[in-house]
Amino acid sequence: MLDKSKLSHISKTNENSSNVSAAEIQRFDNLAESWWDPNGKYKTALIFNQARLSYFIPQICQRFGKDPSQCDCLKGLTILDVGSGGGLVCEPLAARGATVVGIDASAMSIAVAKRHALKSGLTIDYRHMLSSDLSKQDEKFDVVINAEVVEHVPDQSALIKQCGDLTKDAGFVILATLNRTLKSYVIAILGAEYVMRYLPVGTHSWTKFVKPRELNHMASSAGLTQISESGMAYNPISRRWRLTKSLSVNYIQCYKK
Repeated sequence: MLDKSKLSHISKTNENSSNVSAAEIQRFDNLAESWWDPNGKYKTALIFNQARLSYFIPQICQRFGKDPSQCDCLKGLTILDVGSGGGLVCEPLAARGATVVGIDASAMSIAVAKRHALKSGLTIDYRHMLSSDLSKQDEKFDVVINAEVVEHVPDQSALIKQCGDLTKDAGFVILATLNRTLKSYVIAILGAEYVMRYLPVGTHSWTKFVKPRELNHMASSAGLTQISESGMAYNPISRRWRLTKSLSVNYIQCYKK
C-alpha cells in the first residue's frame, strides 16, 4: 500500500515553484489511484489515451525514419513525458522500445506509475520533479511530450520553453491541450465534468485553455517549428475518440527543433 500521508508531504516540496499550482497538485494527488482503473474516474481518459497515442507514435516514427508497424519501432529513442501522471503515455512508448523518462509534480502519481510499470514488466525512469528542475541539468531527449499539462500551469510560455530546452537539436516536441472556444467550454467542462461526469468537477479551468495560434507562438519563441497538427473528437454514443481536422476542442501540435 502507498503511504499517502508521506507522499502528499513530498508533493509539497514543489509548491514553492513559480510555475506550479498547489491546488492542481493536490487534485491529482487525490485522483492518482484512479489512473489505471477502467471503471474509475479516469476511465474516459484511458480511451482518450489510446486515440492520442495513435497519433503520437506514427508522428515520432515519421520524424525519425522508423516503421510504426514494428513492435520495437521506438527503439534507440529517448523520450521525456512532462506531467506523466500515472504513466498512461510512458508505458506504451516503453513497450515499443523507447527509453522513457516521466516527470510529474505529484508524488502520488509518480508512486502509482512506478508500481504499475513494475506490474507491467516495463523499465521506466519516473522522477518526482518539475520540467524547470530538469532543464537545469545536462540532459536532453530525442522527443519531449507535453500532453494535457499546459492548461494546468500558471506560466504556460515558461513550460513550453523548458520543453524546447530539454529537446536535442533536430529533436521532436509533441504538445497537446484544449482550445479556448465556446465549444470546448460546453463539451470539455459542462458536458464532461458536470453532465456526463467523465472527469471530476474542477479538472479544468476554461480560462487556461490555449488557442492553437497561441500555442504556436509560444513554441516558436522557444525555437520550435510546427510540422503537423490534429484535433481529437469524442463520440458520446460509441464512447470512442477519433482524430479529426477540427481543432475546436482537444488538439495536438508537433514540432521540430
